Amino acid sequence: MTARKLALMSILTAAALIVFIIEAQVPVPVPIPGAKLGLANTVTLFALFYNPKKGQKKEKAATVLTVADVFMILVCRIILGAVFSGRFVAFVYSISGGLLGFAAVSLLKGFVTDKQIWVCGIAGAVFHNIGQIIAAMLVMGTPSIAALLPAMTIIAIITGAITGLAAQYAVARLNRVKNLS
Repeated sequence: MTARKLALMSILTAAALIVFIIEAQVPVPVPIPGAKLGLANTVTLFALFYNPKKGQKKEKAATVLTVADVFMILVCRIILGAVFSGRFVAFVYSISGGLLGFAAVSLLKGFVTDKQIWVCGIAGAVFHNIGQIIAAMLVMGTPSIAALLPAMTIIAIITGAITGLAAQYAVARLNRVKNLS
């Protein structure tokens, strides 16, 4: 791994962590446990879809992140988020949701264009909630938690579209800036 790639991964991890910590301080207007916007996932989606090499000559191309690199960014953000927020219990839910959501987005990535990143945002949010529900059922030992899934899916569609559109806009904007230089 080059120093340039490590620096980029560190910056993206820090950005996602900052967004996560700020968002954790904002009260959620929905009375469903675990419901939130998930704005830190915007950084994950951006890292997964932004390709600074696109349209550049090899010698001028910047570092490209692989799926494994973005996975490391996500896991570091989840671990550091649990440490800095002091919510170690929430770690189980965050990691299970994060891994399932990331798997869904990674599989879907090959089928969408840069103008359809919002679809991955929705898929990631829905599967994140499924992962959290599965973890909650295992931790609490009751399948009745699954009753929250329909409401959480509706929230995930809305919040996933927001985070997906934000990442899509950021990727498009950086591609326009890159093409001007």
